Amino acid sequence: MTSLFMKFLIATLPYAPNALEPVISRQTVELHYGVHYQTYVDKLNSLIAGTELEGESLEDIVRKAPEGPVFNNAGQVLNHQLYFTQFQPADAPETYPSDEMMRLIDRSFGSLENMKHEVSKAASALFGSGWVWVEADADGNIYVCQYRNADNPVRYGRIPLIAFDVWEHAYYLDWMNKRTAHVDALWGLINWDVIAERLG
Repeated sequence: MTSLFMKFLIATLPYAPNALEPVISRQTVELHYGVHYQTYVDKLNSLIAGTELEGESLEDIVRKAPEGPVFNNAGQVLNHQLYFTQFQPADAPETYPSDEMMRLIDRSFGSLENMKHEVSKAASALFGSGWVWVEADADGNIYVCQYRNADNPVRYGRIPLIAFDVWEHAYYLDWMNKRTAHVDALWGLINWDVIAERLG
């Protein structure tokens, strides 16, 4: 019998591989997106084929899968999907947080600059590999949270808004050990229109 299994696919980049330079080089995009992210997608597809998770949405797999290989790969697929689709070309017209996003940021942090400072602190303090997320809860509270390895806000019922990948493969070719400087530079690439859509 022919399988009807619909495999997950790597997200299409909404920009050219060199469009994020100098913050993220073409070489880093090719390795990070084309190798690391693709490997997670391929591994997840192989792990869930023929299981009860076949046919589930990526978000549901992240919510339901027990700790282990399926969750690790599903989490990384979702993390990278959200990470790579939140950027716009470095030379694109600047976008800005929506009025609603700014209202929530001001309520939670006092200002956008305060929130950026919290992201920098979280990125510099996270030991080892992982992610820093700007995320929202159902009541519109905005948080800056650290997650180790493949973990993700979706697993805890929160809305992932902005991802900062602090695994070394995300920045080391371009920034060496300057993790916090890299994270600070990413703000110049954020497409706030995409973030507004995620907030809903």
